[in-house]
Amino acid sequence: MAKDWIAGATSNAHGQFKAKAKKAGMSTRAYAEKEKGASGKTGKQARLALTLMGMHAKKLYGDK
Repeated sequence: MAKDWIAGATSNAHGQFKAKAKKAGMSTRAYAEKEKGASGKTGKQARLALTLMGMHAKKLYGDK
């Protein structure tokens, strides 16, 4: 896997998913959990958001 895959995956994002969550009146994590099974762009964004949130948690709290 490429070393800089996160940069490529988020290069065109610029807060689009967060804006969708805000419009739905939900937190980013809650919206991602709700939409993770969706097809298309929103589903992909949700799964990526959950992956990146999980990476952040592992960095802070170790591999639990």
